[in-house]
Amino acid sequence: QVQLVESGGGLVQAGGSLRLSCAASGSIFKVNVMSWYRQAPGKERELVAEVNSGGSTTLGDSVKGRVTISRDGAKNTVTLHLNSLKFEDTGVYTCHARVVPSRYAGRANEYAYWGRGTQVTVSS
Repeated sequence: QVQLVESGGGLVQAGGSLRLSCAASGSIFKVNVMSWYRQAPGKERELVAEVNSGGSTTLGDSVKGRVTISRDGAKNTVTLHLNSLKFEDTGVYTCHARVVPSRYAGRANEYAYWGRGTQVTVSS
């Protein structure tokens, strides 16, 4: 079993910055990709940013220029920094990981896991 535990979030001021962290634990052989998604009220979930095991990143269009994502491969953690916060950054931010479980060590079997999500509210 694999668990994703998120930290950070809460109430933040417009124009300020946000730091979210996520740690993957459990029966893990390899974590291929770690990502942050968000869902605003009444909107579909969207990718904020992701980073793969090689360090390559993909950034969401709505946050480009304001976001950085980094990971610690040894600890299976990912950290998201989002700057110049806007009201439209409000939403539930959820960690996602594509993982090869230990029982499939050395094989290509990959499974997707989600964290529980953390609320981020940007206020004036």
